Amino acid sequence: MDSRGGCSSALRRPDSRNLLQQQILLRRKSTENCDRFIPNRSAMDFDFAHYMLTEGCKIKENTVESSPSKEVYRKQLAEVLNVNRTRILAFKNKPAKPVESLFPEASTVQRGKLTKPQRSIPQIADRILDAPDIIDDYYLNLLDWGSSNVLAIGLGYTVHLWDATESSTTELMTVDEDTGPITSVSWAPDGRHIAVGLNNSEVQIWDYTSNKLLRTLRGGHQSRVGAMDWNKHILSTGEMDGFIINNDVRIRNHIVDTYRGHDQEVCGLKWSPSGQQLASGGNDNLIHIWDRSVASSNTSTQWFHRLANHTAGVRALAWCPFQANLLASGGGAADGSIKFWNAHTGACLNSVDTGSQVCSLLWNRNERELLSSHGFTENQLTLWKYPSMVKIADLAGHESRVLYMSQSPDGCTVASAAGDETLRFWAVFGTPELAKPAANTNTEPFARWNCIR
Repeated sequence: MDSRGGCSSALRRPDSRNLLQQQILLRRKSTENCDRFIPNRSAMDFDFAHYMLTEGCKIKENTVESSPSKEVYRKQLAEVLNVNRTRILAFKNKPAKPVESLFPEASTVQRGKLTKPQRSIPQIADRILDAPDIIDDYYLNLLDWGSSNVLAIGLGYTVHLWDATESSTTELMTVDEDTGPITSVSWAPDGRHIAVGLNNSEVQIWDYTSNKLLRTLRGGHQSRVGAMDWNKHILSTGEMDGFIINNDVRIRNHIVDTYRGHDQEVCGLKWSPSGQQLASGGNDNLIHIWDRSVASSNTSTQWFHRLANHTAGVRALAWCPFQANLLASGGGAADGSIKFWNAHTGACLNSVDTGSQVCSLLWNRNERELLSSHGFTENQLTLWKYPSMVKIADLAGHESRVLYMSQSPDGCTVASAAGDETLRFWAVFGTPELAKPAANTNTEPFARWNCIR
């Protein structure tokens, strides 16, 4: 009994070694044999192989004596029966058929999102306004578009305002012959206050909403103020003698810094987006980069970089909005080049010959593109792809050199003014995107006037 019971229990108990061998065999059968020298039996058609080895040779021998009609019939029959296959052995399984998507509409939408549609660039201006008595002077800056969507332009002795939202025009101020003409205009970051540079070296600060003159900055310059730019409550001004002054408009003694580096008139001033560096261009063919941490009233001639690669006056300056420390500059008629600078090291990264005078530069905030305005001889606006600097489009229409350009608050429309006394608006930078809510920061340049000190 015990021996029989032991035998029966041994028969019923599975052998562990047999189970391991069975699992290995199952794995080999389930996986595909991808060795190119060992045929895969599961992928082979043995009937077709037997036919080709026995009858295929006879068909090839008889085809020589067959008539043309029989030959055609034989080929059609072979195609239908799939006899034209040449290989008998198969070394891998046939690929599986692609599985169709359960949601074809979703896959179509996904493919559409991957390919961005090409932007259409209008070749003509959307709107043209008259700009009588505008001064055709390379060293002045008479056009600026503020954050409140109001465009300011200096025409002779008067500053005109065009409200882009309501398409209405008003006059801000007019000066006499002893004070004017208007030599520069620049909106403060708040879009409410505007600085007006005059031919007699004075700078007036106006409140746009109340149409009142708030103060006049005197004593800093001795000649006309042709270039200005704001950095929060600091207004930087450049004059014909080459001096640059930082004015703090909140305090009585407004002159806080004086930069001496240019030998001739300052015609371009641009603060970097960080507010740390100021780029200046002059008629002496020089570009200076001033750093607030280096330059001060005690070291007024200590520029951060002095760039001397241009061979003509430098009026066009533009800081890149998507790459820190990248500055673009444009040279005058004897130069005609656009250069790119690393403002941290002072190195010239690239130089492109445009073939004409470069009057102004603007970056596209939504795409990696640069817009330049020119004079002599085409008087065109040119859109470039950055960094390849491949020309995308030329915008023609002005009959004189396009000295002034300014960008709308949404970054999509560009206003250009020229010596032909026209103001043109171009939808060159596409359509505005949904703006993210901005942080609650106070950009009011005069905010601290009403604070208790």
